[in-house]
Amino acid sequence: MKTTTLGPSGIGCEAVGLGTWAMGGWMWGGGDDTAAIAAIRASLDAGVRLIDTAPAYGLGHAETLVGTALKGRRQDAIIATKCGLVWHTQQGTHFFDEEGQAVYRHLGRASILHEVDESLKRLQTDYIDLYITHWQDSTTRVAETMGTLLDLKAQGKIRAIGVSNVSAETLAEYLQHGPVDAIQERYSLIDREIESDLVPLCRANGVAVLGYSSLAMGLLAGPMDPDRQFTGDDQRTTNPRFSAANRARLKAFFHDIEPLRKRIGCPFSQLMVAWTIAHGSVSVALCGARTAVQAIENAGAGSIELGPDDLAAIDTAALRHLTALA
Repeated sequence: MKTTTLGPSGIGCEAVGLGTWAMGGWMWGGGDDTAAIAAIRASLDAGVRLIDTAPAYGLGHAETLVGTALKGRRQDAIIATKCGLVWHTQQGTHFFDEEGQAVYRHLGRASILHEVDESLKRLQTDYIDLYITHWQDSTTRVAETMGTLLDLKAQGKIRAIGVSNVSAETLAEYLQHGPVDAIQERYSLIDREIESDLVPLCRANGVAVLGYSSLAMGLLAGPMDPDRQFTGDDQRTTNPRFSAANRARLKAFFHDIEPLRKRIGCPFSQLMVAWTIAHGSVSVALCGARTAVQAIENAGAGSIELGPDDLAAIDTAALRHLTALA
């Protein structure tokens, strides 16, 4: 499997990582804890070490699942978790309500120190490999946030520093106060906005790029049944990208790249993740999984080699069919 390094930290990992948002259940129509734990362990067995989670994924539930899954295997994993979405305080800016609980964006020093200890307990570990500011907080100075993260690093509670959902201007401000090892941003074949500003800034400063939603919440996993329905609080129920018109566009796209998929001999999902890695904008493609089968399939994308002609074929088909994707 292809490997990479998380910026100045020197932490090595594979080019495919496991995302655990859906495991938390919230906004994904619920979850299956037994299947989630099996998915985490299957990822490790398949060579994927980077496990990405966050307190906000089910108000701590996803972190708890990761901690349970890694019992006896902590040394096999690279844990990335986050801070900055809080419910223990009403400081900062109200962001959303989760399961009846108000959640705020807040990256003040006292809050981060509280959050990191709570995460360590849920994860059942004494250190976090990559600690990421989940969403940015306009009420707290970046200097205060970064100073706190640097202190945690000096204490050994975290090994590397990351930021997520950040503008190029705010990332540049973080970099003025110390080394940033990684950013985490949405990136896929149909979500490429970061290529124009964040990616060049990261390259210039040696910052790794972790791309989340590599399969665009399942849209790029392969042709979707026109009659498929999403239930409960699954955010895809009201997401316009999952409209009948867009499903038809995606079906035509997958039809165009079917010869390539067949020649390589892989599922469409692996082909899309392999494109994400080979394109060169991200260091790690984060892929969500709820079952061991999905986790193993995602891991397989890290061993697929795509040449320039393969990438061009995918880009051409996307230009033909997916530019109108709303």
